[in-house]
Amino acid sequence: MGMEMRYAADPVRFERMNSGEIRADFLIENLFVPGQIRMVYSFIDRVMVGSAVPTAGPLVLKADEEMACEYFAERREIGVINIGSDGIVIVDGEQYSMALKDALYIGRGSKDIRFESVKAKEPAKFYLVSHPAHKSYPTAHAKIKDAEPVELGSDESANKRTIYKYIHPAGIQSCQLVMGCTEMAEGSVWNTMPGHLHKRRSEVYMYFNVGSDSLVFHYMGRPEETRHIAVRDEQAVLSPSWSIHSGAGLKNYSFVWAMGGENQDFSDMQAFSLEQIR
Repeated sequence: MGMEMRYAADPVRFERMNSGEIRADFLIENLFVPGQIRMVYSFIDRVMVGSAVPTAGPLVLKADEEMACEYFAERREIGVINIGSDGIVIVDGEQYSMALKDALYIGRGSKDIRFESVKAKEPAKFYLVSHPAHKSYPTAHAKIKDAEPVELGSDESANKRTIYKYIHPAGIQSCQLVMGCTEMAEGSVWNTMPGHLHKRRSEVYMYFNVGSDSLVFHYMGRPEETRHIAVRDEQAVLSPSWSIHSGAGLKNYSFVWAMGGENQDFSDMQAFSLEQIR
């Protein structure tokens, strides 16, 4: 497993960056590579974002030397959501069957973590987000039917969507990781607009079900000084606490969201008006 290190820009430098520089700092491309584990370590709240796509055999999650620890989850917790075909995650000998959109929380102290696909030619695509953890919580599995659904938006505003919460205070317990999935309804393209900030948390969006013939324009930056990133299918965007995080696609899509920082209060957000956006 190779790990890429990302030193993200502050909001002042961000305003002076060109498209290529913004993409290099905040966009994670080529995330799901067959037969590999890929991991990006961001100094935004020390979040780690990655994937595992097992094909010929199991993939073992190991600690990179930059982590300075014996095993990956020695001081970390991990959230996993499968966006591919059926797979299996094995945590210290315990097997968890992972169907499409199943989620798994892996607690601090889990030593042996392995990813497998049921069929090598139809691999699972495990999306991983990890944050530092100060306490151990039990590893827990959830299907999409177990997640807490929240209906938001309307057809008129082209932002009708369903939010599924997996890892949160009223669901699977964790130290700081909050994680779930949002599905846009057919004909709806806008997510998180009107938007908000998380002054005490960072967030990561991983877009999927975008399709090869479409894309999502992800908007970020301070409300009064925004930029956009053209995001393709199965790519992720890092969103620091000072940045908005909204998107508009050519058609409906889905995305996994994951937050970490000062608290786990889902409603701890700072709204801004449409008049503020520049």
